[in-house]
Amino acid sequence: MLSAILGIFVWSLLAPIVARRLPRIAGWVLAVVPAAATVWFVGFVPEIAAGGTVREVVAWIPGLGVNLSFYLDGLSLTFALLICGIGTLIVVYCGGYLHGDPMLPRFFLFILAFMASMLGVVLADNIVSLIVFWELTSVTSFLLIGYLHDSPQSRRSALQALLVTSMGGLVMMAGLILLGLTGGSFELTELVGQGDMLREHPYYLAILILILAGTFTKSAQFPFHFWLPNAMDAPTPVSAYLHSATMVKAGVYLMARLAPTLGGTEVWTVTLVSFGAVTALLGAILAVRQTDLKRILAYTTITALGQLTMLIGIGNTYAVETFTVYLLAHACYKGALFMGVGAVDHEAGTREVTQLGGLLALMPVTAAAIGLAALSNAGLPPFLGFIGKEFMYSSTVGLGEGEMALLGWLATAAMVASNALMIVTAGLVFVKPFLGRRTEAAGHAHEAPVSLWLGPVVLAGIGLGLGVFNGALERWFVAPVAASLTGAPMDVHVYLWGGFTMPLALSAVTVALGAAMYLGWPRVKAALDGIASALGYDSDRGWDRILKGLVRVALLQTRVIQSGYLRHYIMFTIGFTTLAVGGTMVVKGALVAPSLTAAAGAPYSAWALSLIVLASTVAAVMAESRLVAILSLGVVGVVIALIFLLYGAPDVAITQFMVETLVVIIVALVLARLPRLTAFARPDRRSAVRDGVIAVAFGAVVTAVMLAVIDLPIPLDLSEYFAERSYTEGFGRNVVNVILVDFRAMDTLGEILVVATAGLGAFALLKARPRREPPVGDTKTVGDSKPETGDRS
Repeated sequence: MLSAILGIFVWSLLAPIVARRLPRIAGWVLAVVPAAATVWFVGFVPEIAAGGTVREVVAWIPGLGVNLSFYLDGLSLTFALLICGIGTLIVVYCGGYLHGDPMLPRFFLFILAFMASMLGVVLADNIVSLIVFWELTSVTSFLLIGYLHDSPQSRRSALQALLVTSMGGLVMMAGLILLGLTGGSFELTELVGQGDMLREHPYYLAILILILAGTFTKSAQFPFHFWLPNAMDAPTPVSAYLHSATMVKAGVYLMARLAPTLGGTEVWTVTLVSFGAVTALLGAILAVRQTDLKRILAYTTITALGQLTMLIGIGNTYAVETFTVYLLAHACYKGALFMGVGAVDHEAGTREVTQLGGLLALMPVTAAAIGLAALSNAGLPPFLGFIGKEFMYSSTVGLGEGEMALLGWLATAAMVASNALMIVTAGLVFVKPFLGRRTEAAGHAHEAPVSLWLGPVVLAGIGLGLGVFNGALERWFVAPVAASLTGAPMDVHVYLWGGFTMPLALSAVTVALGAAMYLGWPRVKAALDGIASALGYDSDRGWDRILKGLVRVALLQTRVIQSGYLRHYIMFTIGFTTLAVGGTMVVKGALVAPSLTAAAGAPYSAWALSLIVLASTVAAVMAESRLVAILSLGVVGVVIALIFLLYGAPDVAITQFMVETLVVIIVALVLARLPRLTAFARPDRRSAVRDGVIAVAFGAVVTAVMLAVIDLPIPLDLSEYFAERSYTEGFGRNVVNVILVDFRAMDTLGEILVVATAGLGAFALLKARPRREPPVGDTKTVGDSKPETGDRS
């Protein structure tokens, strides 16, 4: 599995060379490696369908126990096939859609790198490697969405997607690390066995909130849905790939992967069903308000993601079955629709529904592909989308008792409404452009080249084939994925006709409601536009306000903190350290009372030296001259050297004395060149009080830390090690000297070099003299007062 990921990464680096050497067939050539990866993963289908799994572990950071571990089961294999299979069609599609684009070589690099990153996400079993691949998808998708970098709107959309998904990724990273620490392992497969413990753990709610925040941003759940439609500024191949099977489904994948570990609780079910229902309904409503075909499909993607999230939250047998069916159905019909719409735009020159019509006779192959995909999108038999819709209703009807039953009916109502609106969008994508009256935009349209219609035809055909031959779907995909979502094998049954049941009645209501709204689409759109205008809701503008607010806060913070005065920087640093360390010690109860007995037993010389330190400190604070201040601080350093000497550390005392003397001399020489202190250079009384409070508080915190450290038992292992080996291996009786010269020779050499370099720098600064320029108009003469002109001829 690692070889497949690295192989696509390496192929992405070679892609620009291939695209430049073979521009006419670059898409076909570059699709070879993704196609080979697809075939390789297909070889695992029988083994996985039989209940097997494949795990691969490669040591990455052995010292920290971090591995590049990969896991292949029903869930990860299904996603891997979607990523590589649809990715193959997308690469071929890119070669035709962007043919002649001077930046096409770069585009192939981006799309293949994204493919490898996404493949790493769904195959990763280690939390750390999962986070790495997750962030790589954010970076590579940023490059893809911002591919048209000359466009300000494209750059804005790319930055918006990057910021939203990256911020969510950072929050999710905290949750995943907390999950690993709480569960005792960073391997996702091992955490499945800790599910009962994790669900009862006090940190469960925090873990759940952090992880869901990351998955919701990636999969565009409300209220983070606004970035996904803006990503439509990217070229159509990007939209088709990111919105059908890859980036937007990364969050859905992770929720499904963690369902056996974190799922099954009431908070899990209520959260996912509630947010999923709101997202699905909001996406469908926003979709029917659009006239741009790509934006219509983008908002229907939001609807599909919301429905998949609902299914993960419900978690019963029908929901688990529906998840797989609908996952495959959406990937097939959405990929086909996006690529088909791109072909229409490529040939007709527009994506506006109101400007298209009569394309059936002009683009029959594209029309057939879009028609089949639209029927699956509408949930009509015998397509895969119909099975997904039927099972979706079965999963919500009779969800539970009491509040859960009410939640189930609300979810059912949201699904009926959103699926009815999906029928409207299916009509907008197919009926109006192809079956309507021929428009002026269709005058010069013709059938797209094979590279543009191959992908839509293949994906639409798969959606139809899996719906008709649903036995293979059940055996090869639904059963293995169901085992991944529940953590154990389960009996599944996929069928096209289940008799006259409540789900069938709901399907009939959905179709009737959708057909009625499609026939009255202009009025429906006008009504929804009026409601939106009255509410004044615009999440995209809300995002702009958030960014502007962040900029204002940053400017305010910069004005306060980055004042340009060194003493302000020192004040903020010391103040924050005092609050952080002191607050932590108070909260953790780590404060230790000083030992009065030890203080009373101290020799008189120690008390005398302490009084000298105190007096010197006061003298430094009250000094009228910088020189007096630095000399007072020098006295403090000398007294500390005497304390070292008093307690039997003459070598440390000598070092302290030498360093203190050198510091006093250098600083005194520097201060001698500075102007004298004036009244304007001194802080006012209020500032002095403030600085005094901070200084005293910091000193108290340092004292508290020292008392706490002294109160702890001192481990003697290292001391005994050096004491035993200083003479036998270092051939010296002075343990400290042996440590510095032998055991820590490189550290000591580095410290000497640092001190020497600093000394040379200080010497250079002290010796520096400003260059004296000759007065204006003065010229240097040579010989008999002839000015030197520089002419040597």
